[in-house]
Amino acid sequence: MMKKIIVVVVVALAVLAGCASPAPTSSSTSDAKVTFGLTYIPDVQFAPVYVAKEKGFFADAGVDVTLRHHGAQEALFGALAAGQEDVVFAGASEMLVARSVGTDVVNFATLYQKYPVVVIVGKDSPITRLEDLNGKTIGMPGNYGENYFAYLALKARGIDAKAEFIGYTQTAALSSGKVDAVLGYANNDAVSMEHAGFPVRTISLGDLPLISVGLGSLAGKVPAETQKALVTALEKGAEFAAESPEETLDITAKYVTALVDPAQRENAKNVLAETMKFYNGGAFGSQDPQKWSDMVAFLEKSGVLKKPVDAKATFAQVK
Repeated sequence: MMKKIIVVVVVALAVLAGCASPAPTSSSTSDAKVTFGLTYIPDVQFAPVYVAKEKGFFADAGVDVTLRHHGAQEALFGALAAGQEDVVFAGASEMLVARSVGTDVVNFATLYQKYPVVVIVGKDSPITRLEDLNGKTIGMPGNYGENYFAYLALKARGIDAKAEFIGYTQTAALSSGKVDAVLGYANNDAVSMEHAGFPVRTISLGDLPLISVGLGSLAGKVPAETQKALVTALEKGAEFAAESPEETLDITAKYVTALVDPAQRENAKNVLAETMKFYNGGAFGSQDPQKWSDMVAFLEKSGVLKKPVDAKATFAQVK
């Protein structure tokens, strides 16, 4: 009789064990939640981020990402400093400026491996090389941001062009003759001018002591494994955007509603094609310590930084 009772108990325990839920698997980033700041209005230039979110690449990497676009009047790093964002997509030079005024932001991935700012002139302009800018007027939004820092680099190289602050009216200012040239983005401004019916040429600025857009977070706020997961997911997003532009535009249209207009979509398609050359122009997310050192030295010498910045503390290499 005792043997029968033991058998019954063993069988019952086996059945219960079979019905129990499996033990949860653990992952260092499985519970990571990140609010990801994208500067200002939605734009196709953020397409790899949108793709990584919508195709589940962030989730696959173990990170729960909430995308947040800044308000038009919001300070670039205000939400990061206030704890409303964990990560921000911004220019590396702008991160250095923020550090110099007390925001402990650290860049953990350089997304554009080539600086995207170029000189843009009308197709028939007599300006064909940088030296032709001497004595000419060159337009830019204002005395801030990547366009302005590129202007300072040209000045440091001996190019004597007069800066004209024109806001975001590059096409109108150039086509009307208000300025002789503008500093703009090869992957956006130049493409959009052509789309608007104003033929242009671009002139490369050559090698500059500047680093372009990347990802930043406050020191110690986002664990290194989460930062790495974000970069890995974005790399997949960039690869997908380059290989599947039409589906990428469909995804982007969820954020950039203007893309329902065929003309806007066509322009966005061209902007996307040029933008992906910068995302996929080298080792994705990689950092160059010498370039960081050169940029800090240049911006300090130019008087842009409010106080000295330790170059080694400005960036991290997570991938």
